[in-house]
Amino acid sequence: MKLFQKLIVAPATLGFLVPMSTLANEVTINNFNPAEELAITNSRVDGLEARVNNFEAGSFSETTTASFKAAFVLGSEDSDDGSATANDTDDAIQAGYSFGMKLTTSFTGEDKLVTKFDAGNSKAGSLSEFGLNNTTADALIVDGISYTFPIGSMTAFVGDTVDGGSLFTIACVYGGPSDTLDDCGNPNANIGKGQKTNAGLSYDFDNGFTTAVGYSGLASGLMTEESLDQYAINAAYTGEEYGISLTLATVESSATEEDTYTAFNGYYTPEGLPSISVGYEIGDIGGAADGVDENTSFFVGLTWDEVGPGSAGVALGHSTREGSDEEYMYEAYYDYPVNDGMTITPLVYVKENATAGSDDTTGVMVKTSFKF
Repeated sequence: MKLFQKLIVAPATLGFLVPMSTLANEVTINNFNPAEELAITNSRVDGLEARVNNFEAGSFSETTTASFKAAFVLGSEDSDDGSATANDTDDAIQAGYSFGMKLTTSFTGEDKLVTKFDAGNSKAGSLSEFGLNNTTADALIVDGISYTFPIGSMTAFVGDTVDGGSLFTIACVYGGPSDTLDDCGNPNANIGKGQKTNAGLSYDFDNGFTTAVGYSGLASGLMTEESLDQYAINAAYTGEEYGISLTLATVESSATEEDTYTAFNGYYTPEGLPSISVGYEIGDIGGAADGVDENTSFFVGLTWDEVGPGSAGVALGHSTREGSDEEYMYEAYYDYPVNDGMTITPLVYVKENATAGSDDTTGVMVKTSFKF
């Protein structure tokens, strides 16, 4: 019997026994039958336990699971924008936190309803690279809800505030913690950022090859001439030692203009050496007001799975408009698992600043993550 059931049944049992003790004072010892009275009490307890079980089964689905994560972050950035009012928070140590909860429910065993909740500090300030969720005032918000289900031999999903490329396979094994470089050089083709309504369809050929399509739109208007929609298609091959993927996307920037992106990603995991992940994306910006119609992104990352008790990685990348100086970001991190549910991750990075008179930005921070 579960603890919750025992807590309910015990007082109920006492309630049955008290009247029995009173009754016992009023009858002779010859009329008292302990076995009969005990059988009656057990019957009443069993009935109450059955009602408790029915209440418990109806109050929470047996197919629903919950997972939680929390993080504490300390960090500091040092930079100077070159103006007379330089950033007064340079070198200041800042602190923040994040909390997330995910509920997953299956109704058929093959489908999945996922609801995510997030809370934390604002993404502004020196801790922005650790992404403490896009919330303010420590509010707990629904950060995304999606339903994934099979259609024949294919998989489909619909969702709100999730990526339109949720079913895409991006060939990248780099797992760095920063917001800037965690997209593996694919910041635009993997659609859905900032959009509300999303849907997708994928097919797995069961031999390493997969393909998928995705759609993202604003809740105020979907697939109309006036709405701003995003479409993408993804194809990939992934294996134990190497993988490659191609993503093509169309992003409507206005009622008459659209941007197109082509992204290539790949990885190689040689035995005894660090894994290598690379990404390259080129974008054609339709109707750019400044006449600059090309944007390129580049990424390369190395990961060592076993460095002492943890793992480590280094990466660099940039996303640059045509005619502008490339401003790279460089980072190095180390993941140290204290136990199965707790990980400590220090991160150092440098962001180049091509503006005349401005210094590069250097950041040092550490995150303690909990999963339970």
